[in-house]
Amino acid sequence: MGALPEAQVTAFIERITKSKIGGEEQDLLKLADAALAEGNAPEAAEIYAQILEQDSANVPALAGLARCYVETGALAQAKQTLALVPEAKRNDASVAAARAAIELAEQAASVGPAAELEQKLAQNPLDHQTRYDLAVALNAGGQRKEALDHLIEIVRRDRKWNEEAARKQLVQLFDAWGPTDELTVDGRKRLSSILFS
Repeated sequence: MGALPEAQVTAFIERITKSKIGGEEQDLLKLADAALAEGNAPEAAEIYAQILEQDSANVPALAGLARCYVETGALAQAKQTLALVPEAKRNDASVAAARAAIELAEQAASVGPAAELEQKLAQNPLDHQTRYDLAVALNAGGQRKEALDHLIEIVRRDRKWNEEAARKQLVQLFDAWGPTDELTVDGRKRLSSILFS
């Protein structure tokens, strides 16, 4: 057995190096995603930024960084970050989740404080608009399960209300939370049992 040609050795080294960097990137993405899921947006943003230093077009890192901005209330920066995603990758699941998070944050800014909405709903439990607004406010405040419960309740009582606004809002929440999130899985089951019963 003789020595390999230089071109083959170089190609082999490049493959090994790229796969190692790719593996590190995946590990860092998992670490950043976990930090964001735990509510530690600053730590997650730092890790996403580290990934982007090595690969400025990393779509999951751009989307993750945008979600960090949403968590801190910096919606303008979130939109600017998401705008950096190449056109061909704008339908990526992570980008859709970030886009949904931005839209939900914008909606929450217009509905008012959750406490006021809860009082209003207590006076009239059949007021679907107030229940819907409360769900938006609760989700923005991190009370995701309660938001889910209110939207499911609207669908249960009147699935066609306001051109199926509650069902559409649930889908947007599921997009923002991600397909493997426990509440997404539970919510999809509950929604299906209502819609297909």
